[in-house]
Amino acid sequence: MKKVVCKVEYDTEKSELIGKRVSGEFGDPAGYEESLYKTADGKYFLYVNGGAESIYPEENIKRLSVAKAEEFIKANL
Repeated sequence: MKKVVCKVEYDTEKSELIGKRVSGEFGDPAGYEESLYKTADGKYFLYVNGGAESIYPEENIKRLSVAKAEEFIKANL
């Protein structure tokens, strides 16, 4: 997925996957996944997607600060 956020393009195809967190089972309407990526220039972002009843009912990209990315890594990986 590719998305421009605050004039910066984030692309899952061109970025390094750091890790992933999954909540629920495949097909669970409340289930979701969060994938942490790092761009070539050191920016972090989450690719999120989930079921219709989840906190991420639509595919999206959310940018993260270095501090938030480190928190995600410590809590989930």
